[in-house]
Amino acid sequence: MKQKAIVYQVFTRLFGNTNTHNIPWGTIAENGLGKFADFTEKALGEIQALGVTHVWYTGVLHHALVNDYTAYGISNDDYNVVKGRAGSPYAVKDYYNVNPDLALDPAKRLDEFNELVQRTHKLGMKVIIDIVPNHVARKYEGTNNPEGVVDLGAHDDVTKEYDVNNNFYYIPGQPFQLPHWEHGYVPLGGKNVPLSNQKLEENPAKWTGNGSRMAQPHFNDWYETVKINYGVRPDGIKDFDELPWDFKGKDYTEHFQFWEDKTVPDSWAKFRDIARYWLDFGVDGFRYDMAEMVPVEFWSYLNSNIKMKKPDAFLMAEVYNPDLYRDYIQRGKMDYLYDKVDLYDGLKHIMKGYGWTDHIPVVQQKVLDIEHHMLHFLENHDEQRIASPEFVGKAEIGKPAMVVSATIGTSPTMIYFGQEVGEPAAEDAGFGKPTRTSIFDYIGVPHHQRWMNHKAFDGGQLSQEEKELRDFYARLLNFTKQSSALMGEYQEIHFYNKERTENYDHRVLSFARWTDGEKLLVVSNFDAHKNYAFELKVPEDLIAKWQLKDAVYDLSEELYGKVESTLLVENGQGKVWVELQPLESYIFKLGQ
Repeated sequence: MKQKAIVYQVFTRLFGNTNTHNIPWGTIAENGLGKFADFTEKALGEIQALGVTHVWYTGVLHHALVNDYTAYGISNDDYNVVKGRAGSPYAVKDYYNVNPDLALDPAKRLDEFNELVQRTHKLGMKVIIDIVPNHVARKYEGTNNPEGVVDLGAHDDVTKEYDVNNNFYYIPGQPFQLPHWEHGYVPLGGKNVPLSNQKLEENPAKWTGNGSRMAQPHFNDWYETVKINYGVRPDGIKDFDELPWDFKGKDYTEHFQFWEDKTVPDSWAKFRDIARYWLDFGVDGFRYDMAEMVPVEFWSYLNSNIKMKKPDAFLMAEVYNPDLYRDYIQRGKMDYLYDKVDLYDGLKHIMKGYGWTDHIPVVQQKVLDIEHHMLHFLENHDEQRIASPEFVGKAEIGKPAMVVSATIGTSPTMIYFGQEVGEPAAEDAGFGKPTRTSIFDYIGVPHHQRWMNHKAFDGGQLSQEEKELRDFYARLLNFTKQSSALMGEYQEIHFYNKERTENYDHRVLSFARWTDGEKLLVVSNFDAHKNYAFELKVPEDLIAKWQLKDAVYDLSEELYGKVESTLLVENGQGKVWVELQPLESYIFKLGQ
């Protein structure tokens, strides 16, 4: 049976940190730091018990840092171009090594990460790490390059703004200048400024990661990064073969064969080699940052190369323009894209009280042909925590949205560490501000720390409410992983009931999922204050698809098993009496 994938995103630096000081702009000594070693077999076992199939270890690669690691052969970075005291995981400094912050012994950091990969595999889960193809740290510097590998930009002709085989774009004759700091910003908050800082000298200046062509980027530009050149000229003309449109229907082997005899820009080959290196290391897949900023042809090239080496590699990406979804899936050979702009944003509006559930069947219909490729989530490192007051202020309000997100499609479900215990991200970490757990600072994650319980990983400090929330996530995710129906067919029954069912309205959502062996009805109440009681109607066409005769059928409730109900089929139409408490969901399973 095909199994629904469950991704657990964890910010590696923060997971094992037990320090609770949470001083803005705090150093490691002040605020603490988690390590690879904190992911013990016990910790990983508890993650696996949630139903998780894949762990996305965010922030593993060696990125620009403020800490001094010169004793380990690592050059210092200019703190002025490091975001936060701990640095952005999306300003990668060395693609062939891992963040020395995360190791007990920085000299053995690759060995320690390898041990984490092996522990994860031992618990039956797969490992995902980031690849950030659009940009790297302003000071890229490999310390562990395999034989024959040269650093990005090492052979660039810096007298030219552009050359097809340059890895970066340049601004000849102009040195890089720091942006003008705005809004009272001071690097490192002006605290504990390191004396060992190495001032960045970049001459000529490179284009900035978000595409800024100014030698002095704006404060709001991605000034800590530089943009990778994939063979697209400054005027937008492509210096590589374009992929024929009919390749959207071809598999990765045909894509691989298409590129085999083609000359591709140097950056393409460099990132192919990076991906192969990590596959050889034991990594099972990648999450690609800002994928739509890179040409779709490059993705066809990279992903087909990855799949030829590891056919079951798990490849997921950020693409935020729905008009590009099919191109990046079908021609770019992505496995999964974030379903943010329609599904996540729609669920967020409903949770906040002003959205209608009517929106959800409409957006799901829009992607039915690609729904398996649309990764569902309610939290990640870029989004506000559900429990943040600026979102909805209470983690339980996310429960019906989580049920819908996890059961409406065949696509993977992703949760962010701490989501399962209601983490509100209330800390002012320094560079990172409240509502999102900071990825830039050394900080503690309080609700998660209570679950961690001084590295016992047993939830010993959680409140009863937090324990019940984690139990809800475990019940839901384990059910979705095991259910055959959730890898089968879908039909909305929401609008049918809105038109015909008394007491059913836009705060309730219902749909059906099924295979020949399992039939489900999912009903969720998004209202935090109101009960709903109604006779849910199951349309004639769905009863016909399920091949049900007029009769009474037992229904079991699969989340908590506390509700017993029946499906009455009369004259080809089904009826189920439903009583929903605020924020309650039922997953009804038809008895055999």
